[in-house]
This record gives sequence, structure tokens and C-alpha cells, in this order.
Amino acid sequence: MSTPSTDPAATDPAATDPAATDPAATDPAVAHEPQAEYDGPATLVADGAEHAVTVTLRGAFQPLDGHFHWYGRIAATARLDSVRSGSPVTLRTPHGEAAGKVADVDPWGRFRVSGTGRPPF
Repeated sequence: MSTPSTDPAATDPAATDPAATDPAATDPAVAHEPQAEYDGPATLVADGAEHAVTVTLRGAFQPLDGHFHWYGRIAATARLDSVRSGSPVTLRTPHGEAAGKVADVDPWGRFRVSGTGRPPF
């Protein structure tokens, strides 16, 4: 004669299947929480012009001012020749969009981009 299992995974599908309790795991329409990083395609909107770019972004909540700060680099491309350092921009990714600012160009031709608040990833 067997005894009933006390292992929660044996009786509760949510214990082993995250999709059972996390609608974002199965429904792409559910918005995700901001992550700490994003690497991939994006659209940079500067002076009304849209530029397809590749970005490497990071971010973190800063408890001293109570805001999420995100920052990163835009891969070098000739499409950004008209963009100037210090320009306000909008950065869009598949996860959202956010206002930011482009800054210094590094020795490899990559703009720095940064913003405060909800990140575009």
C-alpha cells in the first residue's frame, strides 16, 4: 500500500510549471517587468527621423533618487551621421520605448545613450 505524497510538485502543477501561475510565460500580450539589460535591435528617433540600430543597454534602480536609470551604447553605423551629441531621442525596442539623450561618441564610433524612468527594454 502506498502513502500519499507530501511533495507539493506531485499535486500542484504550479510548483513545477511557471506558466501555471505566470501569465507572461504564455501570453505575449502581458507586459513584462523592466529587466536589467537588453542587447538587440532598436529604433532611434532623432529630429523626427527613424534609424534602425543595434543597442546594448543596461539599467538599475538608484535608491538615492528613487528612479530607474538606463544607459548603453548604439552600435556604430553611418545612418547616424546626422545625429549630434546631446540630442534628445526616443529609443524603441520590441518591449517599449523611452525618451533619452545621446551623448559622447567613443573611439569605436558608438554613441552613448541614457535615460531615467521606465526603460525601453
